Amino acid sequence: MSYDPSAFPPFAVTVDLVVLTVRRHSLCALAVRRGEPPFQGRWALPGGFVREDEDLTQAAARELLEETGLRAHDPAVPAEPPQDNGAHLEQLATYGDPGRDPRMRVVSVAHLALAPDLPAPRAGGDAGEARWAPVEELLHPSGPEQDAPLAFDHAGILADGVERARSKIEYSSLATAFCPPEFTVGELRRVYEAVWGVALDPRNFHRKVTGTPGFLVPTGGTTTRQGGRPAQLFRAGGATLLNPPMLRPEV
Repeated sequence: MSYDPSAFPPFAVTVDLVVLTVRRHSLCALAVRRGEPPFQGRWALPGGFVREDEDLTQAAARELLEETGLRAHDPAVPAEPPQDNGAHLEQLATYGDPGRDPRMRVVSVAHLALAPDLPAPRAGGDAGEARWAPVEELLHPSGPEQDAPLAFDHAGILADGVERARSKIEYSSLATAFCPPEFTVGELRRVYEAVWGVALDPRNFHRKVTGTPGFLVPTGGTTTRQGGRPAQLFRAGGATLLNPPMLRPEV
């Protein structure tokens, strides 16, 4: 059977980023206001078209660097703690509904990026503005700041990314990706509370995380940045899977 290029419509591949961080004890996502059609003026997830000379991971890492200034951790290279500037980056899912982009047939390979408390973002590319927004505001818009749903199918992509983060911190050490290189148990607990949207008992949480093999490693230092008595500092241990898992409370 001969191949006829004219029989196929224009086709493009993009990467979209669900960039999550914890700011002021709230799980926030990076949103950009589109400066060009389609959906000009609407908020959207950051992302862009994949270039000819890059693979999907390279494209996602490039977009992450352009939007946040963060370099992605290379999962093939074990990180030596403490690690300062960087973000956890993993492929989330592929989205290919024929009508998701009015310009042409566009398939998006979405990626999830997690990092500690990040500074105010800068707009880049075709974005007119960028901001951190609580995920609930983006998923359930109301009020003048967010008066329309996210552009394209980005609300669904964001919801999938948030659920991925919520489920993975149950059985993996991914929650430490939201923390600085050295952190307290209280700071880690607030990450779980922000991601899950629940309040946790401090004593039970401390017992669970310090009793889980390979989860946390004491650094030998303390800090008073939370106020009160000095709190012990930890760093992420070598465990990638938690046994027993940190089960999400039923709400």
